[in-house]
Amino acid sequence: MVGLDTPLPKALEPKSSKALAEHLDLHTVGDLLRHYPRRYDERAELTDLSAVPVGEQVTVLAEVQKVQNRKMRNRSGTLLEVTVGDGRGSLTLTFFNPKVKGRDLTQGRIGLFAGKVTVFNRVRQLTHPEYILLDRASSAVDVVEAFAGALIPVYPAAAKLPSWTIEGCVRVVLDQLDPLPDPVPAPVRARHRLVGLDTAVRDIHRPAGREVLAAARTRLKWDEALVLQVTLAQRRRAAGADPATPRPYRDRGLLTAFDARLPFTLTAGQQEVGAEIGADLAGSHPMHRLLQGEVGSGKTIVALRAMLQVIDAGGQAVLLAPTEVLAVQHARNLAELLGPLARAGELDGAEVATRVSLLTGSLPTAARRAALLDAACGRAGVVVGTHALIQDQVSFADLGLVVVDEQHRFGVEQRDALRVKAGRPPHLLVMTATPIPRTVAMTVYGDLEVSALRELPAGRAPITSTVVPVADRPAWLNRAWQRIREEVAAGHQVYVVCPRIGDGESAEDAVGGDTEAGDAGEVAAGPGAAELGFPDPGEDTRRAPLAVADVLPMLADGPLAGLRCAALHGRLPADDKDEVMRRFATGEIDVLVATTVVEVGVDVPNATMMVVLDADRFGVSQLHQLRGRVGRGSAPGLCLLVTDSPEGTPARQRLAAVAATLDGFELARLDLEQRREGDVLGAAQSGRSRRRHLKLLSLLADEGLIGAAREEATGLVAADPELTGFPGLAAAVAALYTDDRAEYLEKA
Repeated sequence: MVGLDTPLPKALEPKSSKALAEHLDLHTVGDLLRHYPRRYDERAELTDLSAVPVGEQVTVLAEVQKVQNRKMRNRSGTLLEVTVGDGRGSLTLTFFNPKVKGRDLTQGRIGLFAGKVTVFNRVRQLTHPEYILLDRASSAVDVVEAFAGALIPVYPAAAKLPSWTIEGCVRVVLDQLDPLPDPVPAPVRARHRLVGLDTAVRDIHRPAGREVLAAARTRLKWDEALVLQVTLAQRRRAAGADPATPRPYRDRGLLTAFDARLPFTLTAGQQEVGAEIGADLAGSHPMHRLLQGEVGSGKTIVALRAMLQVIDAGGQAVLLAPTEVLAVQHARNLAELLGPLARAGELDGAEVATRVSLLTGSLPTAARRAALLDAACGRAGVVVGTHALIQDQVSFADLGLVVVDEQHRFGVEQRDALRVKAGRPPHLLVMTATPIPRTVAMTVYGDLEVSALRELPAGRAPITSTVVPVADRPAWLNRAWQRIREEVAAGHQVYVVCPRIGDGESAEDAVGGDTEAGDAGEVAAGPGAAELGFPDPGEDTRRAPLAVADVLPMLADGPLAGLRCAALHGRLPADDKDEVMRRFATGEIDVLVATTVVEVGVDVPNATMMVVLDADRFGVSQLHQLRGRVGRGSAPGLCLLVTDSPEGTPARQRLAAVAATLDGFELARLDLEQRREGDVLGAAQSGRSRRRHLKLLSLLADEGLIGAAREEATGLVAADPELTGFPGLAAAVAALYTDDRAEYLEKA
């Protein structure tokens, strides 16, 4: 008999255990049993082939509709093409030079087919798939036993490890498994009518029906939710004893003077959020708050007012920006907003004033020394910088508040390195316009306090977003270039954004977010866009992502000839970047061809149009951030999302969803649906991590369950902080809360 900690080589034959370790990173019985089925097919229902994702390993249940054997056109040999379908869609199974394999695939046969989905001639296909025919037991000894039930489990698989092989391994392990002890206290199980853990584990792999399966999934979701919520509840309890220096509001200080000089009235949302943050800062425990706000909603003003409250209370504030361009702009904007309040010690400085200091990696030596001294002696109340602030030689007199702008651009370790410089824990405010899945997950799972700004300040112009599908409507791209000329003729300016820098950079170094694996074959070399018309490089290849170094001369010598064009990207020297941004801000540049260096913080009110080339190469969050650079003045904004992805692909669906809404909260949910939560106790930012802790729990579908688990966890920890009365639950928490995860959670 075996338990969850038993190594797989002691439960399975060597070949199987080795394959599970090599291809799926599964090493123990518990690893295998927590490798839950992706879905369940029914004998009476075929898989919806119209929805199979391109670029992924899939297992489908389908019927053979057509079989064709023909000679290959460009090389010797034969090609077996088998069309399988479900009545709604179809897939082509392709076998090159088949000898024996494929002969049993005759019209009318039903089987499970496993392989990677690719596209050739706009037809989805599986090349040399593994398969098993369900209506011929002689083709595999275990077919009848493996798939005797009404529900057929389909597991996340690998190229050399199909679903039915995994199912066979699970079956062998379940037959040897000792009864599992239950970590969830009996009163909790009774209150929420949960089946036992042993029953749930067996039923999720071999369910007798949908009702049994639903009960098993609910129970296993509770295990994930409760263990995590207990971990967070224990952390919150420990943090309650971790003091911070209170930074209460002081009347007639910098904050009062700043509010008096504001040329506009704060929105109701800004006032409400400001009060929440102000109350946190006055407390004796560290603030840990997320400020979520739409692009242009005024997050910077809210953050600056929090900084001034801390300075009035004798502390310093740091604003951490992800790029030098943004750091320089933040420092300039804060100084302009504060005016004489930022010129302490100068002739025109206010009686009550501070200094705004800038610290980046490319500062000249003298300027860097001055900035370091201002931070160390406390002369600078506000220090703005990039990763340079994290370096060991940077110190502060009394760091009271850390503000992180666009927090998803920083690793947890980087943020923590700055926080430890404060001695006592500083207050922390992280800001973002579109939270990535981890942020949303940690919010709902209970580790962040959240403030939201939903209303835009008066006078902000609307932004229209449109997908430009050059694969279907190539003429639309020419119209996009015409629209740029029209905007420039009207006195406005335009961004053209590319996913790659180019100039020696490989296609794999694209700076876009979630590159969509939408086509078969290798990435084509070269610029890949003659005359920027996006020609097809071949039926079985995908064009390389467009690059600034290639696109700029194409535009300047082609459709945008005569306009003043310039490039901006992260590899330009700092002085050059600053000069380009200055010229663009003053109207000396008509069209800025850039990478995502303009994604956050760049504020040029006269820029009214953006063209995002290869938009399918970017993530939802990036696209929302990028288009927020236009429409920042009184003129309407226009964002064109250019793609050559075919209609109906996930990439096109994602772009259509982005174009349909400007609501960052809705887009965060879309992002979460596509990427899942990630491992909230680990470093994986995407839910695609194979070893993430949360296997079944869904933020979107299980909010109610998560809330109930949070209440139970809070009660359990309040009554028994060390869980001495619940040894099973304590062991489950200890297994989750490993040293590296514990350290990561403390930082996060």
